[in-house]
Amino acid sequence: MSARIYLLAAGAFAVGTSAYVVSGVLPAVSSELDVSLTAAGQLATAFALSYAIGAPLLATLTGRWERRTLLLAALLLAALGNVIAAIATNYPVLIVGRVVAALGAAAYTPAATLFATGLMPPEGRGRAVAVVFGGLTFALVLGVPAGSLLGESLGYRGVFALIAGATVLVAIAIGTLLPRVDAPPVVGLRERFAAAADRRVQTVLAMTVLSVLAAMSVFTYVVPLLAETAELTGSVVGVLLLVYGLGAVVGNVIGGRTTDRFGSFPTLLVTMIVFAALTAALPLTATSVIGAGVSLFTLSLFTWAFNPPIQNLLLELSPSGGLLLSLNASAIYFGAGLSAVVGGVVIQLAGIRLLPEVAAVLALASLGLLLTLRRPVRTPAEELEPAYASQP
Repeated sequence: MSARIYLLAAGAFAVGTSAYVVSGVLPAVSSELDVSLTAAGQLATAFALSYAIGAPLLATLTGRWERRTLLLAALLLAALGNVIAAIATNYPVLIVGRVVAALGAAAYTPAATLFATGLMPPEGRGRAVAVVFGGLTFALVLGVPAGSLLGESLGYRGVFALIAGATVLVAIAIGTLLPRVDAPPVVGLRERFAAAADRRVQTVLAMTVLSVLAAMSVFTYVVPLLAETAELTGSVVGVLLLVYGLGAVVGNVIGGRTTDRFGSFPTLLVTMIVFAALTAALPLTATSVIGAGVSLFTLSLFTWAFNPPIQNLLLELSPSGGLLLSLNASAIYFGAGLSAVVGGVVIQLAGIRLLPEVAAVLALASLGLLLTLRRPVRTPAEELEPAYASQP
């Protein structure tokens, strides 16, 4: 695996930490700005919505940009957003900082994914996607606990300043070590969105929304769920969340390798079937510390194994699929944004023990959409040759 791909993953870690760290600094934001925890929580909503809306728009607006320049601009925009958040002395300015950081992340992640796949031959694209998403996975594992730990000593301003500095360092490294890559041939807006109008693409994007909604609706409320099923609270739950994060790292790697070996469609089929079964069984399996640990690890493994094959499937539909990857990123954040609402409604109407069952039904609906595709869409190998490997 090229070291350049790991550098792209470092950028994904930086922008991902910017997204996930908010949960860890909510108490600091609430205290320092004298706002409620609910209001502080809207920082995550502002980031998610800005990302979802910005990703496809920025992919279109930057379609003619040289690719390394695009990555640099995206990282510097994300750093700027964190600088604004670090110097914010009131809530509205902090919201602005979160929006700016989200737009930088929205421009970076799809572009980095496409850049990484271009550095690899067709049979290695799944692993390339997994490495880039590995940066986001580590951000999930480390972002919240790091934010919580550092927020107590540095305050939220110090945390955001630290993220801004790390993002700038990654930008410098990318500007120094990555090759220049010309933009793909100019494509008009009509042609650019033609691929998105393909029924198969729309099906894949709908699968992403439903799958993320299923996974995140459970994860969002996993703490009260564990309290209900196993009477677990406090530091034990913290350890179990770390176990979940480790499962995400392993699942992301396995998803990439199995995609390269068996293809996108078979990997998605197995992943989604097992995910639905594990989710439905969660109230029965997570009834003790050991049971909860095993359940969360395996559930996370199959949750995060979903990303590499779904991204690869979109690239099979459109090899120059920068817009499609951006739309998929929007679909991820749209599903995540809906998860708290849907999960809350289910808990209010039916109780928290039924939340995993509803999530399993959503996962099965996503599986049904996959089956409508019937078979993987393969693009001739010559169209999938690495676009960037020959660049200096």
